[in-house]
Amino acid sequence: MNTSALPTALAEIVDDFQAVTEPERLQLLLEFSRELPELPDRLKDHPELMEQVVECQSPLYLTIETEQSDGGTADAVRLFFKAPPEAPTTRGFAGVLHEGLDGLSPAEILSVPDDMPELLGLTRAITPLRMRGMTAMLGRIKRKVAALPQQP
Repeated sequence: MNTSALPTALAEIVDDFQAVTEPERLQLLLEFSRELPELPDRLKDHPELMEQVVECQSPLYLTIETEQSDGGTADAVRLFFKAPPEAPTTRGFAGVLHEGLDGLSPAEILSVPDDMPELLGLTRAITPLRMRGMTAMLGRIKRKVAALPQQP
C-alpha cells in the first residue's frame, strides 16, 4: 500500500505494520497501547476538557491543544488521549495516532486520509466495530483541528 501521502511519522508506523504478519500486527498494536502517554495533570481531573469518542467500544476520551507562533496561528497540534489499561486495542489505536500525529501542523493532520486505519492491515484481525472506533478517533481529531482559527 502506498504511504507517500501520509506524514512521515505516520507513514513509518504504517510501514512497520505492513512489514509484519497479522499476528505480529496485533503484538505491535499492544506495544503502542503500552506507549500511550499519561495525561498531564491539568487534564487528569478535568474530564469536561476532553471529548468522548462514543464509537469506541471502550471509553476513550481525547482533546487537542495547539502550540502557536507569534502570529497566533497554530504551528503544532498536541494530542491527548485517555483510555483504560484494560482496553489494549483502543489504547493501541490511540497510541498509533499519538505517535503518528502529535506535534504536526494542522495542515498535515487534515491531509491524513480518513481511511488511514485500514492501512495498518488489521481489518481481518480486529472487529469492524473496533476499526470504526479508530476511524472515529481520527475523524474527531481532524474535526477539532479543522475548527481551529485559520491564518489571516
